[in-house]
Amino acid sequence: MQSGKILVAQGGGPTAVINQSLVGVVLEARRHTGITRVYGARHGVRGIVDEDFVDLTQETSHNLELVAATPAAALGSTRDKPDLAYCREMFKVLQAHRIEHFFNIGGNDSSDTVRIVAEEARAAGYPLRCIHIPKTIDNDLVLNDHTPGFPSAARFVAQAFAGANLDNAALPGVYIGVVMGRHAGFLTAASALGKKFADDGPHLIYLPERVFEIERFLADVKAVYERHGRCVVAVSEGIHDAAGTPILAKMTRDLERDAHGNVQLSGSGALADLLCEEIRSKLKIKRIRGDTFGYLQRSFVGCVSDVDAREAREVGEKAVQYAMWGCQGELRDGSVAIQRTGFYSADYTLLPLEAVAGKTRTMDDAFIAPSGTDVTDAFRLYLRPLLGSGMPDAFRLRPNAVPKVLRPG
Repeated sequence: MQSGKILVAQGGGPTAVINQSLVGVVLEARRHTGITRVYGARHGVRGIVDEDFVDLTQETSHNLELVAATPAAALGSTRDKPDLAYCREMFKVLQAHRIEHFFNIGGNDSSDTVRIVAEEARAAGYPLRCIHIPKTIDNDLVLNDHTPGFPSAARFVAQAFAGANLDNAALPGVYIGVVMGRHAGFLTAASALGKKFADDGPHLIYLPERVFEIERFLADVKAVYERHGRCVVAVSEGIHDAAGTPILAKMTRDLERDAHGNVQLSGSGALADLLCEEIRSKLKIKRIRGDTFGYLQRSFVGCVSDVDAREAREVGEKAVQYAMWGCQGELRDGSVAIQRTGFYSADYTLLPLEAVAGKTRTMDDAFIAPSGTDVTDAFRLYLRPLLGSGMPDAFRLRPNAVPKVLRPG
């Protein structure tokens, strides 16, 4: 006898629109008469292992809509990276609670978790439909035009650099902003969308898709500073040398590592401070400032792309539809993906889990300028419609100079 129970979880870093996907799942599921209960796992996969569930069937539609418009992960998240043994414990819980549909909202690791759980269910002959719902500000899921969460984070980065550029123009010097992105530079590249005039910053953009050389970096900064009297730089936290070693790891001894053994790139201002010190000591420029955007870019209230919010809701809804009716008539486990149609419109499909799970997308070469320190118009055309409506604009006074009297000429 069917139970009609489904379970949804959120994993990885929160975003400005991940709750739209959660609410998309809940409200779409409650429209189907065959679904009797919609459970949410608190703190992602950790909540599944701990049997820490909430009954979202009892939540009002009004409050769900309010939660949908609230950034971060309403159910809570986790940085656990499940292996086979962990996923087997998850599957035991899903069986015990007679869960028939499992939805996991997240990025690369979350998709791999769904893949493993789906394989365990098939091996056990247990009727469990497993669907991965995309979410990551890094925009690094393969076979997706883009991923929910990225457009809103990109909107924040573009606006932040637009503001930093205005500040830098008023009080000239060198400004360095370090942006999230270990392997994929999409978010750092979004800084280019804050430019309006030809001499606006960021004047230099450094991405993990290109090798970073400190001497060339210093030469680039010097050249821009001599040309404009100032320099705004966008740097990805994941910049590395020719051997693939993170620049942060090369320039400092005291390295913090995360639970998976990776060098902790976010959460400190170390990279910005180190690069500022290199400029200060080697180029003798006095006014230098550096910021690390860190968590600000993930769930910033009031900086949400309406395009992102709409698509995040729709991938949640489509996940339930695919689970109930299949994709193109075929019932299967899978990962929901966004596909671009026309100049800008989005459609959705369901990809095989093994095509997405555990893989990382990086920026296309066509998006990166030959100099390696800028983006192309192709990238600007790719990103601009995703940023949504109401992007702020900046203006300048016209240089109508008054002739000098005391010091003419």
